[in-house]
Amino acid sequence: MKMSKSTVTTLIIIIVIIAFVIYIKNQTPESSVDKVTAQCIGENSVVYSQLGCIHCENQKKLFGENWIYINEVVCNSNLTECQNAGITGTPTWIINGQKYSGEQSIEQLKKFTGC
Repeated sequence: MKMSKSTVTTLIIIIVIIAFVIYIKNQTPESSVDKVTAQCIGENSVVYSQLGCIHCENQKKLFGENWIYINEVVCNSNLTECQNAGITGTPTWIINGQKYSGEQSIEQLKKFTGC
């Protein structure tokens, strides 16, 4: 069975549209945490991060738009504060005086903060 030029063109357009939708979907952060939980975690913790840190970006993506409720100290512009807190790597969460280094899941953060 031979396909006409218009059928091939239509198929290519459909494939491009599907690929574009998948790309956009992957670029849009979807929060895996609700606003109330993010607020609770934010009220009971501080996270130290830095610009250019892929693990910090992953942490932010986990919260999506609810990241605004998280107490974040960016070490690039707050070096003294980070040094005084003993931060040696990012992200580092401080919760109830305890340091948790590296990416943390929402479940871990809920457990650590009691949220």
